[in-house]
Amino acid sequence: MRKHIVISALTVGLLSSVNVNAAEDLSTMFSEGKASGQIRSFWVDREYQGTAGNTTHRDGWAVGGHLKYETADYEGLSFATAFYTSNALDISSNRTDYLSNDMTLLGPNNEDYSFIGELYAQYKIGNTIFKAGRQKIESPMAGTDDARMVPNLFEGYLLINKDLPDTTIVAGHLTKFAQGTFGRVYANTSPSILAVTSGYSYVNSMDNVGRFVNIGDYAVGETTAGVSVVSATYTGVENLKVQLWDYYAHDILNAVYGEVNYSWNCLITDIIKPSAGVQVIKENAVGDKFAGDVDSLYVAGKINFNVENFNLTLAYSQTGKNNATESALNNAIITPWGGMPAYTQGMVTRHMFLAGTKAGKVAGSYHFKDMGVNLKTVAYYTSFDMDANSGYGIARTASEAGFDAIYYPELVKNLQLRLRGNFPRTFAESTSGTTGWSEYRFIANYNF
Repeated sequence: MRKHIVISALTVGLLSSVNVNAAEDLSTMFSEGKASGQIRSFWVDREYQGTAGNTTHRDGWAVGGHLKYETADYEGLSFATAFYTSNALDISSNRTDYLSNDMTLLGPNNEDYSFIGELYAQYKIGNTIFKAGRQKIESPMAGTDDARMVPNLFEGYLLINKDLPDTTIVAGHLTKFAQGTFGRVYANTSPSILAVTSGYSYVNSMDNVGRFVNIGDYAVGETTAGVSVVSATYTGVENLKVQLWDYYAHDILNAVYGEVNYSWNCLITDIIKPSAGVQVIKENAVGDKFAGDVDSLYVAGKINFNVENFNLTLAYSQTGKNNATESALNNAIITPWGGMPAYTQGMVTRHMFLAGTKAGKVAGSYHFKDMGVNLKTVAYYTSFDMDANSGYGIARTASEAGFDAIYYPELVKNLQLRLRGNFPRTFAESTSGTTGWSEYRFIANYNF
C-alpha cells in the first residue's frame, strides 16, 4: 500500500507544475513556486563469469525518483525541498538474498526507502548565489554519480560567483554525505581499496543509503570537520576551458584537480572537428592522516575527433606505483564522495585510480538525428594494466567493453529510454581464478 502512495505522490507532481516568477511578497513566494521531478524505472540483470567458481545470476527492478518544490524568489531569497524514493517491483521473498537480488537499487537489507534528499535555502544577489542545506553537488571529486535509482547528496554550503569576466568561482564547505543506491555495488563492512578508489566508502558502503552522515565518518570511519572546496573555471579564450579545484578533506587529504580542454580547426579538412583534454589529480595526506600517508598523482589525456554525427575518443591515464612496503592507498587516488571524472573509467570498472595502473580507453558515438530519430549510441572498450602492489597482491590486466543507447520517443515528450550493457573481464583475480560478468540495464526516465 505504501508503495502505491509513493508512486501516486510522484504522479501528482505532473499535474502541479507551475512557472517560477519573482515573488511580490512572502505570500506569492510560495503560491508562485514550481514543482518538478523525475519518475524512474530501473531494471538491471547481471550474470557473473570467470574461473573463480562464481556463477551468480542476480537481477532487480525498481521504480521511484524524486519530487521537488522550489519557491519563487523574494528579494533574492528562495527555498527548495526534494523527496526521493526507491521501491521494488520485482524481488524475491527473501530480500537479503544477495545471490539472486541485485543490491544496488534499494536501501539496507534491500528495503524500499524514502527520504528528504534536498532541503536548502538559496540567496541570489547580482552575480552571486549562496546555497545552504541538503543539495546536489556536481564537481570532479564530489558528485551525484547517478547510476542507479537515487543519486549521492550532500549537506553543506556553496557560493558561486561570476563577477569576473568569463570566470566562475566556487567556494563551499561540505559537512554530510548521503550515499546513493549505486554505492551498494561496492558493499563492504571492512576496509576496501576498490570502493574508496571507485567513489565510495573505505569502511562501509552497505548501510548508508539515504542517510546523511558526517562526511569523514562515511569516508574513513572517523568524524572530521568536513571538506572545504574552492575552484575557478575560465572560458575567456575561444575554444579553451580551464578549471582548477581544491578539496581540503580535513584530517584526511588535500586533493587538487586540474583540467584543460581545447578544440581547434583541422588543417586537413573542415569535416573533422578535433579537440583534446588533459587532467591531473594530486593528493596529499593532511592533519591526522586518517587515510594514511597518501601522496598520489594521476595524469590523463584524451583526444576527440568529431565528424558530423560521429565522435571518436581515445584516452590514456597513469598513476604512480607503490613499493612493496607501502599501503595500497599511498599512491592511489581516493575519491569517497562520488567524484568520478576520469577519462579512462568504464561503466563499472574504475581501476584507473588504483596505484600503479596504466589505463586506456577507446569510445565511439553516433547520433541518428539526421535520420529523423532522436537516438544516440555509444560503444567503448577500456583496459587497465595493474601493478602487483595496487592492493590485490597480483599484477593483472582487466578490461571492460560496453554500450549505451539513449532514445527520446517523439510520442511522449520528456521521456528518455536507455539501454546499457557492460562486460568486464578479469575484474578481479586471485589464486582461485578470475571474475567478470555481463550486465544489462534498462532505464526509463520521465522528467516533469
